[in-house]
Amino acid sequence: MTTIAVLGAGSWGTTFAKVLADAAVTGGQETTVTLWARRAEVAAEINEAHTNTTYLGETALPEMISATSDLAEAVTGAEIVVLAVPAQSLRSHLGVVRENLHPAAVLVSLIKGLERGTDLRMSEVIAQELAVGPDRSVVISGPNLAMEIAREEPTASVVACAEESVAERVAALCNNAYFRPYTNTDVIGVEIAGIVKNVIALAVGICDGQKLGDNSKASVITRGLAETTRLATELGGALETFSGLAGLGDLVATCASPLSRNRSAGRLLGEGLTAEQVTEQLSQTAEGMKSGSAVVELARQHRVEMPICEAVVAVLEGKLTVDRLASLLLARDLKAEGK
Repeated sequence: MTTIAVLGAGSWGTTFAKVLADAAVTGGQETTVTLWARRAEVAAEINEAHTNTTYLGETALPEMISATSDLAEAVTGAEIVVLAVPAQSLRSHLGVVRENLHPAAVLVSLIKGLERGTDLRMSEVIAQELAVGPDRSVVISGPNLAMEIAREEPTASVVACAEESVAERVAALCNNAYFRPYTNTDVIGVEIAGIVKNVIALAVGICDGQKLGDNSKASVITRGLAETTRLATELGGALETFSGLAGLGDLVATCASPLSRNRSAGRLLGEGLTAEQVTEQLSQTAEGMKSGSAVVELARQHRVEMPICEAVVAVLEGKLTVDRLASLLLARDLKAEGK
């Protein structure tokens, strides 16, 4: 019996709980899946109606998923603890997790963000707070638009861990007919790809809001991938990660899909709304708006040029108007494409 806790009952956390439950049925695995919801009424709906209408509409959830609003109860005894809370609130939850964590538990992060103030990746926050070694820290990333996966539309993702056998174990637990995981040992590259693509998606959304064409958006996506790759390789990430699912795959999905929260937030910014007004309109967190400043700060620390990310953050901070953004998105000195 494998006991799994998923912490966070938003769209992606709830969908991933469904992925795990469906994988258990497909693979004939004995698995329990407990989903922690911050609000008691969400947990009650999941237990009684097997739906989470706030985030997934009428999508039916497997009956084997149980939910609780008690964080300690969810974590206690779990061999796999999946983290799907907003990046900026992760640390605040880890004290309770630490007090109730199984000594051999594997931590799995679904979170695509940097912590503001420390500029730490989520795996670094987890390691700092829980004293978990790299062999017990896993990151899942890729083109993970929750509603499409909840509808069981086929997708592939990356399960990254420094210890390959642990990545393989987690991949086996989430492999089903519509969700195909691939393993990777490049945790740094996978995390940075998932973080920065949210900021690039904001830029693409701003292009939408400004009624710019596909050439502009394709240029931003491509040069955004170059920015992401420069930062990640400077931090120790592997170059090949960025031609794969966690790099190019996730970037394309997030920048192109109307389901993308970050692209949608960018579109509203491009139409002239302030960052505060955009936040009020969105029902869920657009991580790029929260992590953008940390991305730029991290890049400056390592002397990495990221003009697209810098321009987006300037818009978010009210230092740059969106009508001036287009001319700055590609504002670098002339040089060879690969630099």
